[in-house]
Amino acid sequence: MMHLAAVLPSAGPAVNALVTISKFVGMTASIAVVGSLLASGFLLENKAGFLTQNSLRLRAVTFWSAIIWIVASIGNIIFTLANILGQSISAVFEMNTLQSFLTQITLGQYMFFQTLASVFVAIFAMRIKKIGGSIWLLAMALLGIVAPIFQSHSASSGSHALAIGSLVIHVVAISMWVGGVFSLALLDPADRATATPRFSQLALWAAIGVVASGSANAWARLNFAEAWHSTYALVVIGKIVLTIALIFIGYLHRQNLSFKNKATVNWPDFAKLIVIELGIMITALALGAWLSSNRPPSPGANPKFSAAITVAGLSMPDSPSLKNVFFLYNPDALFLGFLILAVALYILGVIKLTRRGDKWPVGRTVAFALGIFAIDLATSGGIGIYAHFSFSYHMIAHMILGMIAPIGLVLGAPITLALRTLPQGRTQEERGIRNQVVMMLHSRWSKTIVNPVVALAIFDGSLFILYFTSLFGGMMQSHTGHFAMNLHFILAGFLFFHVIIGVDPNPNRAPYLVRIMILFGAMSIHAFFSIALMSATTLLDGGYFAQLHTPWVGNLLADQRMGGGIGWAMGEIPILLALVATFIQWSRDDTKETKRIDRNAERMAAMGQPDDLAKYNAYLSDLAERDRRNN
Repeated sequence: MMHLAAVLPSAGPAVNALVTISKFVGMTASIAVVGSLLASGFLLENKAGFLTQNSLRLRAVTFWSAIIWIVASIGNIIFTLANILGQSISAVFEMNTLQSFLTQITLGQYMFFQTLASVFVAIFAMRIKKIGGSIWLLAMALLGIVAPIFQSHSASSGSHALAIGSLVIHVVAISMWVGGVFSLALLDPADRATATPRFSQLALWAAIGVVASGSANAWARLNFAEAWHSTYALVVIGKIVLTIALIFIGYLHRQNLSFKNKATVNWPDFAKLIVIELGIMITALALGAWLSSNRPPSPGANPKFSAAITVAGLSMPDSPSLKNVFFLYNPDALFLGFLILAVALYILGVIKLTRRGDKWPVGRTVAFALGIFAIDLATSGGIGIYAHFSFSYHMIAHMILGMIAPIGLVLGAPITLALRTLPQGRTQEERGIRNQVVMMLHSRWSKTIVNPVVALAIFDGSLFILYFTSLFGGMMQSHTGHFAMNLHFILAGFLFFHVIIGVDPNPNRAPYLVRIMILFGAMSIHAFFSIALMSATTLLDGGYFAQLHTPWVGNLLADQRMGGGIGWAMGEIPILLALVATFIQWSRDDTKETKRIDRNAERMAAMGQPDDLAKYNAYLSDLAERDRRNN
């Protein structure tokens, strides 16, 4: 996982400078892409989901910024490869060398993906007409921006998950913050007055993310006791000073908007302040480009080689014990950031409901909190740490992420809470965030995936694809793959239990009998999968666990079979609980239906009209009377 530039010679200061310049230009252009898409998708008003003329004009900004991003990305690939090879730039254009770098070296693959993302944005920038298109392009742009981070200098630091995850959050937050300011600078005063209040709320969250993630990343990458006076540390301090200045300017913006209405805000002065803010941000981006092109100072002598740090990204833990399982902690910053954001939004939603006089069941909040805690335990806690070194502990983490945590999240009803608290459109014609979520819930894609058979196929079918192909070993080898695998476990589990016992809105809710049949099917498939694991005669990890030489794992095949048994035991219990919950929900619904029929009968009787049952009985009596007369 070490960065190649850390161990191979440099091509010289000129190429180093070109690497930094290309990164800065690419970073600036990509942030301009993010800003223009952010403005058209979220900040400016829309008409029933369609972009207005002012938003459509921003497509040209997106397109030309993407073109610059493409050129800078290609240049960055060329200059970085020359720097790694320690040769002149002309040597890079050897086709076999370039092809090998882009297709076989992880860093080259990530940089190539970034270039493809910029090309994708450029192709579709002028074709988007709805806010949905802007949102999808924004997501692709952000993926392209963060892709090379997974092979940055942070990857060679001791706290791999903390350093990489915090840097991803840092870059995303900066992109949203700086991109938003860039888009405000482009807007005319009328549009700026509309977009600024909404961006002000987003900027606050982004600023918190920048400060928190930047602090965590600096702590993970630098030994300040020995590197305090290094150039690298001084540049980090410079970024901190600029960030403080930006936060102060943001505070002035919020004060200006809080105490004045749109009609009295001095928009020319406001625009000048935005230009100053944008200048400071560009300086901060230049410092960030320099940091990303240079290694953090070494703490001294070269550390002893560690297979655990090289392969898994963290130090080898002591043998498992109850204390270690519950108290060891190695923060996976990317997962931790998502969990903190989810908890913050959930709490804000509950507070918003409480302030307007509505009640939110405490049990739902507790269930959601337990689900979040379970995810943290299985990703950053002791279970998550040991999951990197033992298949059996990996299976424990898998069951927690895919079987236990999703039940808590589903019972927490986050979608219902979001629909009750998300903002609606600012005008009668605008499709607000809440309406956009409603549209997504009722889309054809949503109706397809909540089909019980499809949910079951994703939930259990993906197990065989993951573990009985080379996919599992490949994903365990990288932080990106490991993160994607854990995220899949959570989402697949959430989807399945949402279909079975979910209280959130479902556009294609299945009858209870079908849900029970799906649960029995899930139990059978999961049991078959576990038996297959326990019966396997070869290792399924592609040699991953063997590289680690874990001292407290003796026989890897026996550990794998133990994992199969753990998966069987831990997987059946949540499904049985879901089966009990389904029967309870079915019984309650029958009771509610009976009460509804009784209330309807009482209303009909009070109005002097017979209910449906009385009509049916009268009909049968009439038929019997006719038969008696005919006989």
